[in-house]
Amino acid sequence: MKAKYITPAVTVMDKNGNPDWKGCGKVYEHLIQGGVDGILLLGSIGEFFAFTMSQKKELIRYAVKEIAHRTQLIVGTTSMIFEEIVELSRYAKQEGADAVIILPPFYFPLGADSLENYYGMLAEELSDQLIYLYNFPDRTGYDLTPEITLRLIRNHKNIVGYKDTQPGMDHTRELIKLIKGEFPNFEIYSGFDDNFAHNILAGGDGCIAGLSNLVPQLCHAWVDAFACEDMKKIGRFQQKIDRLMELYQVGTPFVPFIKEAMSIKGIIDSPCSSRPFPVAGEAEKEHIRAILAETDIL
Repeated sequence: MKAKYITPAVTVMDKNGNPDWKGCGKVYEHLIQGGVDGILLLGSIGEFFAFTMSQKKELIRYAVKEIAHRTQLIVGTTSMIFEEIVELSRYAKQEGADAVIILPPFYFPLGADSLENYYGMLAEELSDQLIYLYNFPDRTGYDLTPEITLRLIRNHKNIVGYKDTQPGMDHTRELIKLIKGEFPNFEIYSGFDDNFAHNILAGGDGCIAGLSNLVPQLCHAWVDAFACEDMKKIGRFQQKIDRLMELYQVGTPFVPFIKEAMSIKGIIDSPCSSRPFPVAGEAEKEHIRAILAETDIL
């Protein structure tokens, strides 16, 4: 069975919330050497919301140079300003990124017709670029439904994939059932690591999920287990990921605590995140160490 594991990379920052270029480069190298199938830059765990347009462009330019086409690079270009999405998406293509991924507008939910029209306008403006749709109802407040998605991909061939960040598989499964029969090459990814195996078994393409920042080798081995149809290994990796999912529950939001786990593991030097995100205290650090010890990650 074919499967892909794409990492939405964390953005390493200094104490002032500015990108730490050396740290970011270290993460990209860690992911590539770990065997991930792609890197998503400026996603939710990458704190896209925390950077100015000029910082985003500099980060894109740096990532393209460091990754150097050794793995797929998808860039998050979400903004509440339509023109900024277009500008940043065109910039990403100009610099050499492979595709972009875009959330629906947030704060005010759009109706079904308006949402379809919104993505349709973006697809036309970016007609020479590959676009992934990004559904994250917990952040946007509403759903990019399978029905809207099907209509969009019938009309816009440059819409090539979908990241579905939902805690369960019900919605993703309906998306797969509705779309894959007509568009078998349309890529459908789950946004949480523990849904990876279910996604593949249901006919999807894998995950774009955050734990692969910490354990890219494990995630790559999971992909290989599917390629070999080794159900014993698939089950063993599922159980380890299920235990590691507790990292998402250490604190709210989860981003600083994933970074803290990476810092404890020695992948990054600093777990700093954007303001006003919390900083892990001693109790949270001990909780993280216990999770890593229990799963043999330390």
